[in-house]
Amino acid sequence: MQVEGFFEWLGQAFGSVIRFIVESLSGFFGLFGDALGGFINGMSKALGIAPSLLGTLVLIVGLLLLYAAVRAFLRRSIIVGLIWLFFGLWLLGGLIS
Repeated sequence: MQVEGFFEWLGQAFGSVIRFIVESLSGFFGLFGDALGGFINGMSKALGIAPSLLGTLVLIVGLLLLYAAVRAFLRRSIIVGLIWLFFGLWLLGGLIS
């Protein structure tokens, strides 16, 4: 009977440790998710866009196009830089307005 009591206690100890780890990680990722949601909402309000995943993805693509334009200008490729700049500004202008 003492052996069964020991293993029951050991199982409860492992269960408590696992529960503590899972609840801690859940709380951490919950705070991280809330912070990310607040950041996206604040950025969306400042830009005047809808706080959605699609709007955020379009914003990222537009910024990448502007980055490509800057890289092209640094390589002294004026025509390609103007094309990337036009596409980036066109996409961001449509998103923000």
